[in-house]
Amino acid sequence: MDQHLSVFVMVAEKKNFSRAAEELHMTQPAVSQYIQALERSMGTTLLERSNKYVRLTKAGEIVYHHAKEIIGLYSKMHYLIDDLTNNPSGALSIGASYSFGEYILPHLIAYMQKKYPLINPSITIGNTKEIAELVLGHQLDIGIVEGEYKNNSLVIEPFAIDTMSIVASPNNKLALAEGELLPSHLENESWICRENGSGTREAAEKMFSAYHIKPKKLLVFGSTQIIKESVEAGLGISLLSDWTIRKEVSLGTLKIVKVKGQSITREFSTVLSSPFQTKALQVLLEMIRENTKMDNDLFSGQSYKL
Repeated sequence: MDQHLSVFVMVAEKKNFSRAAEELHMTQPAVSQYIQALERSMGTTLLERSNKYVRLTKAGEIVYHHAKEIIGLYSKMHYLIDDLTNNPSGALSIGASYSFGEYILPHLIAYMQKKYPLINPSITIGNTKEIAELVLGHQLDIGIVEGEYKNNSLVIEPFAIDTMSIVASPNNKLALAEGELLPSHLENESWICRENGSGTREAAEKMFSAYHIKPKKLLVFGSTQIIKESVEAGLGISLLSDWTIRKEVSLGTLKIVKVKGQSITREFSTVLSSPFQTKALQVLLEMIRENTKMDNDLFSGQSYKL
């Protein structure tokens, strides 16, 4: 792989020649020479330089985006070739939406590390749209997303059904009500939702449409944990994955609001950009397909059946 691209990416991400040189174990003049040579080959300036900052030009943004893809593809090619003769090993970059990534994925990774210690996983958490775009850009080996995400350029495989519940503070009048409520009882509540692009937000919007309600007030927060804390504090109610609220429900800090109608569900899916898979990726995919059941094993630390 062209070393010039690796040096350029490091400078762009560190926003500093000295820090990039330190990370690359090179001298600063050598880093500068690599950047100058790359700019000559491209025929334009890629970085704006001053005493205070180093930042990408418009051309630099284009080169950076494609350089990340090239580096990702090169690494994947290297691991595929290495896998022909060796046991599962090497880097495995995993992206996941918040619900799965923060509450389920750590348990799978812990088991994988025990069984395959030569695999070196890294995890990126984001909303469904962000994770899928990183997979499409070859910056992640696999994404795990929620909702009905579709993209003809990606290989998308549903693997689990997630049940969702409306939750409220124990002191909320909805939580104190006996029996099932009518959907109309939800309309005057303040709702706390995730941002656009999130699978959890998509599920909430579908629920509003199915129940024919328009929330009086809608608050948008960027993570499931913040939403749970806000609901506990009485700021409003929310629709969340049952996987994410088990601890709070068992402790009584959150209450599930029962509403007449069908249960609210969505799919979790794996997202890949290539049919070629390293052994490390194959291991993770098999674990996901076999072990992500709607049971307590993922939370109790019990052994898996791989």
